[in-house]
Amino acid sequence: WIAQAIYRDGSYAVFDGAKDLFKSLFTLPTYAPTKRGADIAALYVTDYYSLTLIDGRTAWYVIGSDVLGPMGRELIPLAAEKEARQFLIDHKGKRLLRFAEVTADVLKGLD
Repeated sequence: WIAQAIYRDGSYAVFDGAKDLFKSLFTLPTYAPTKRGADIAALYVTDYYSLTLIDGRTAWYVIGSDVLGPMGRELIPLAAEKEARQFLIDHKGKRLLRFAEVTADVLKGLD
């Protein structure tokens, strides 16, 4: 479930899952007051099936499934669209999202 934000200066932040990573991105001044969005070099999320870190900006995210993460309802990251679409069906997901489609309002629906 681990997610990470890696900053250009070599520092990083680790999160319990993709949901918390996105929450941090939307409220960066609160959680990392010395950082700006431009300071982020990479974002990683854990692919549900392979358990490997994948690029958070290119991942597919399933919301509303019957799979819970460590913090409850979660964005389920998958590397491949085909796997994400199958996961959506197999686990009764509601929507498939790309990085830019995850908004603060989407996250509110998960809490």
